[in-house]
Amino acid sequence: MDLSSLLPSFQSGALTIVAFVVALSVIVAIHEYGHYIVGRWSGIHAEVFSLGFGPVLFSRVDKRGTKWQLAAIPLGGYVRFKGDANAASAGADDDVMTALSDEELRSTMHGAPLWARTATVAAGPLFNFALSIFIFTAVVLSQGVVGDKLIVGALRDLPTSDYALQQGDIVLGINGVELPSGEDANASRAFQDGLPKTSVLDYLVERDGDEITVTGPHFYPPYVSQVAPQSAAFASGLKEGDVITGVNGQAIHAFSELKSAVEGSDGATLALDVWRAGTVNAMDLTPKRVDEPLPEGGFHTQWRIGIGGGFAFEPATEAAGLGTALSVAVARTGDIIEGSISGLYHMITGAISSCNLSGPIGIAQVSGAMASQGSADFIRFIAVLSTAIGLLNLFPIPVLDGGHLVFYAYEAVARRKPNEKVTRVLMTLGLLIIVSLMTFGLTNDLFCP
Repeated sequence: MDLSSLLPSFQSGALTIVAFVVALSVIVAIHEYGHYIVGRWSGIHAEVFSLGFGPVLFSRVDKRGTKWQLAAIPLGGYVRFKGDANAASAGADDDVMTALSDEELRSTMHGAPLWARTATVAAGPLFNFALSIFIFTAVVLSQGVVGDKLIVGALRDLPTSDYALQQGDIVLGINGVELPSGEDANASRAFQDGLPKTSVLDYLVERDGDEITVTGPHFYPPYVSQVAPQSAAFASGLKEGDVITGVNGQAIHAFSELKSAVEGSDGATLALDVWRAGTVNAMDLTPKRVDEPLPEGGFHTQWRIGIGGGFAFEPATEAAGLGTALSVAVARTGDIIEGSISGLYHMITGAISSCNLSGPIGIAQVSGAMASQGSADFIRFIAVLSTAIGLLNLFPIPVLDGGHLVFYAYEAVARRKPNEKVTRVLMTLGLLIIVSLMTFGLTNDLFCP
């Protein structure tokens, strides 16, 4: 056996592990820091802040008496507050609590006022959402936003290069049809679908204050702008920047032609002609069934190969203000939350496949795939995963933050804490639920197509 042939697989596996550990560590650190800092502000003392579980690799104690440690198993973390029986704050250490004075009890999680405990527990998920909003805001500020006018930015590298469209042109219309507003999704879709399926089109543009007609590539060519992880395209080696010029021996010039071929394949393998940096290569792809969210809510199932398209050029952007960037970031985070809740609901009702729920292996694979596509994609993935983990922790399952908040809500209404024996039983039940969900996700990772 040629050992050098194993090197790419080893490198890919190493990247997957490293990317997963980095992503999870960042998200967990932010989550636990939320618990820690709000607890500190609320007068609750943290004895241990641990990133990871198991044997301690490194530790130091700060001036406030909190032990900060890095543990050997990088699959989570915890903050143990004064008086906690365990890392999950599932109960109080009776031996410790009985030896404390009233003043000392106030600095424990179990002796603090209800408002302080509630704020401390809720802070973890909220810090996850804040991390997502921060990342999305930074992305918008760095990349800018497309203005009201569609201005040609960088031209993409396409097979057809004999055209007069130039960077800086303001696109007004194509083939005699006025360009619709970018805010009208239905009109934009109809405009793109109505364009001739040819490699070159006539563009009406504004250049140097004059309106002129110039030739340009198809407005929406079969260009690969992004490749989804765990997709047929990713598995087959398609890359960003590829252009699919043919399907099953039939030449195509528009992304809509590729989309129609994939959706009409009924899962049959497609023979693609892929143009990459001036060379055309043959590639076989077998579309996968994918459950996709609909704009109006719900899902529909369709055949997909897992690529995104785009214009024949990069639209020029303009600087975004902080308010605009923040608004976009909050909206994106909200969309992730809404989509996650909708997806879970439709899985429970059987409307979509339960294979949409990934376990640790699936998340690790996506981490590696996004890291392999560049730091920008990986950072955006961290934002998405941070929102998902924050939302998961808010589910009303004992052991999770959401379960604790339910107990606190009961305490607020009943004016007394839940029965300790009942709480322990519910905590055990919650742990079983979490283990079952993890096992189910792991099974999906191993056996779902």
